[in-house]
Amino acid sequence: MSTNIESGIKAGHAQDIVTLTFDDNRLLAVLSGEHDQHLSIIEDQLDVELSPRGNHVVVKGTVDACRDAKQVMDSLYDRLREGLDVGPGEVEGAIRMVSSTEAVSVTDGAKGQVHLKTPRRAISARSPAQSVYMSALQDRDLVFAAGPAGTGKTYLAVAYAAAALSNGAVDRIILSRPAVEAGERLGFLPGDMREKVDPYLRPLYDALYDVLPANRVSRGLEDGTIEIAPLAFMRGRTLSNAFIILDEAQNCTPMQMKMFLTRFGEGSQMVITGDPSQVDLPAGAKSGLAEAMALLRHVDGVVQIAFTHVDVVRHPLVARIVRAYDRADEGRSEDKQSRD
Repeated sequence: MSTNIESGIKAGHAQDIVTLTFDDNRLLAVLSGEHDQHLSIIEDQLDVELSPRGNHVVVKGTVDACRDAKQVMDSLYDRLREGLDVGPGEVEGAIRMVSSTEAVSVTDGAKGQVHLKTPRRAISARSPAQSVYMSALQDRDLVFAAGPAGTGKTYLAVAYAAAALSNGAVDRIILSRPAVEAGERLGFLPGDMREKVDPYLRPLYDALYDVLPANRVSRGLEDGTIEIAPLAFMRGRTLSNAFIILDEAQNCTPMQMKMFLTRFGEGSQMVITGDPSQVDLPAGAKSGLAEAMALLRHVDGVVQIAFTHVDVVRHPLVARIVRAYDRADEGRSEDKQSRD
């Protein structure tokens, strides 16, 4: 890509005018989006004005905003040059990557990774924490990912599992989660065992169907190369040559977590995801996720990624909701400390 920059600071104003030049008009049209939809997103979120003119885009705004807009457009253009899609989600993700000011909490020094190709789609990080997480998933045997809903913890893990199965890195995918809150009490539910647990495992199915063709998922469920099971079904097994994911791990007891972690077999990779703020265990019961992360924090080869509200990649309102609850929890904690 050839990107030329012409910049001039208006006297008396902290404003910049930057002209970006792209060498492929077709890719620039895709980058801009239908009716310049993508450019509108960049304008709204970065507070800049974008004016496309042929193979140029004139950017007007503050110096920092123009710099961020250039980085966003360069990254999206590079993505298109690699043959990857660009939609509103990718645009918002690129903006989030350049706009975030919060440090990513991570152990073991994992670095960022750019793209992941699954049989159905190419996936890129949409937040700094996702970038570090994708790097950890690429080359670490045991990864913990903790944080609020909507940050891509489970989805990215399933995507990596699908890619690993497709390229022969593992022989099977094993997805598990506590079947119901606080103890997996299934007896009162109607139907056979699969009918009892399927509603609790549905998010894992949804992620699989998004990254693998439907016939590949169906065939895998039938021949055992893809297994989705409640946590209780893992007891007594050794899971070798598999990509293993435990979702909603905050609802595991410490005993269940130890049991699951010790299922690790040769040639396997394990990912543990959960939201520590959404523990559904009985009052006073300790979360196995919290205990495991504390005990294994300094164990060589274990990576822990902490997501926050800024990493939420669903509707923008979700991030604001998560932040509001976080502030409420912080206030209650401060009140408790003052009383003590």
